[in-house]
Amino acid sequence: MKALTSTDFHFDGQKSVYHGKVRDVYNINDDLMIMVATDRISAFDVVLPKGIPFKGQVLNQIAAKFLDATTDICPNWKLATPDPMVTVGLKCEGFRVEMIIRSILTGSAWREYKNGCRELCGVKLPDGMRENERFPEPIITPTTKADEGHDMNISKEEIIAQGIVSAEDYAIMEDYTRKLFARGQQIAAKQGLILVDTKYEFGKRDGKVYLIDEIHTPDSSRYFYADGYEEKLEKGEPQRQLSKEFVRQWLIEHNFMNEPGQQMPEITDEYAESVSERYIELFEHIVGEKFDRAAETGDIAQRIEKNVTEWLCTNKKR
Repeated sequence: MKALTSTDFHFDGQKSVYHGKVRDVYNINDDLMIMVATDRISAFDVVLPKGIPFKGQVLNQIAAKFLDATTDICPNWKLATPDPMVTVGLKCEGFRVEMIIRSILTGSAWREYKNGCRELCGVKLPDGMRENERFPEPIITPTTKADEGHDMNISKEEIIAQGIVSAEDYAIMEDYTRKLFARGQQIAAKQGLILVDTKYEFGKRDGKVYLIDEIHTPDSSRYFYADGYEEKLEKGEPQRQLSKEFVRQWLIEHNFMNEPGQQMPEITDEYAESVSERYIELFEHIVGEKFDRAAETGDIAQRIEKNVTEWLCTNKKR
């Protein structure tokens, strides 16, 4: 099975390229962004040494479908998906904040809660909650985006006081976040899933706030199976879930959380393929369609270059 772990394209009008943990983003004439969802996978703020086949395609196609399904809620950056692993969209000035919204106490929030934390990003948490229990209503726990290392938890009040985002823009982002999450939960429920938590990123262009980047993918979101949720909660059993959390748990079991002195465990081909199948499983559950594996054939990078170049030629007078 093939995996695309690096890119080095030179598109017409290309001004710069940013290689993120998972995505490679090409700036075209300071107007468009070509976002390539590679097959790299990260956890605990480190890129794992082996790519996951089809992961980029899964992320890109899920995000594209949800971007299209939420245009009535807010404007977003997407213009086209010329390749299964590529989205082309408007270049926006991104806010240095990620809007994280949670409906259930789990993951990192549970780890902090279990250690006695009763306030998360300025949001008070009630005593006596159990792991995987629903909050009375979804809570927003933003983080500041770091250039390197961990993103940092921050409160709404601190974001505004520090001038990271204006009060006016934050109010818009907060409103969009709640509405996008509600829509995502509705779509997930139809597929027998619970959208547990997710993150959104926003940017600004011509004075207007846009939704940017991916939404509702297994990298940015956590899904539980609705069937059996209440029963497992009552018994204190782990929930059946579709998200990247299973990779984090695997690393924790192998004594790796990217802390000093810890060594990355070996990622075998067999484990990489098992992760790939989990990503495909989520795609088919949340989208409700069969995943197309045909994109694996041939040279992936050559295919992307061809498809994107053709789109740019056709749309250069956009």
